[in-house]
Amino acid sequence: MQQLHEIRADFDAETIVIYQAYAPAVAEPALAAGRFVPPFSFGRMTWIKPSFRWLMHRSNWARKPGQERVLAVRITRAGWEEALGRAVLTTADPEALARAEVHVQWDPERSLRGAALNQYSIQVGVGRTLIRTFAEEWITGITDLTPQVRKIAELVHGGRTAQAQRLLPPERPYPLPHPLAARLAGARQSARPELASADGADDSGRGDGAVRPRGALELNPLPLSSTLRRSPGENKTAIFSREAGHSWWAR
Repeated sequence: MQQLHEIRADFDAETIVIYQAYAPAVAEPALAAGRFVPPFSFGRMTWIKPSFRWLMHRSNWARKPGQERVLAVRITRAGWEEALGRAVLTTADPEALARAEVHVQWDPERSLRGAALNQYSIQVGVGRTLIRTFAEEWITGITDLTPQVRKIAELVHGGRTAQAQRLLPPERPYPLPHPLAARLAGARQSARPELASADGADDSGRGDGAVRPRGALELNPLPLSSTLRRSPGENKTAIFSREAGHSWWAR
């Protein structure tokens, strides 16, 4: 039985695949070099995701500006688990989060048509102190999945969901060592639905790994006991639901 919060990924004995979407100006040099090189930004947090469907939702099947190329980035499992071991949940104390080299959050997994599912997908933000290690030591290969993405999108749009499903990359539960699983367990109590989640492109469409890009958001009606509050010193608002016990941050 699938758990509510579970890392599902395409992996083998030594490596795991994570997905990112970038503009061609970033993707093409990376594909040629087999790792990220300029104009990829080494000075900003970059978010990596093992869920293919979640990235399809976020990039609108590679149709969003700055996210036209979908890359399957294969990294070492040792690097992946090192990142998780250094991570702080985005629901943690703001000071701890500001000091953290890696951020982790859980967002609703998505169906092929983009509907939120009753299970969560992990997103991992690799900070600038680790980005060169990620690019130069953890990455073992980069593959352009854009043609496959377009084919799947065409099938979904045409109502041929079963055929589209067969073209999805294989994903299965990832076996975390117990200490890492325990470290991430806090997210299972405080995980919140996605509002302004992070991805490989910022709101300017440059696709250079910005943190938590802004964009058009779809919100469900707020519970009657929900309130709006400003975050001191920051240009964003928190929507807090007492029933759910969650806070969603919106810029």
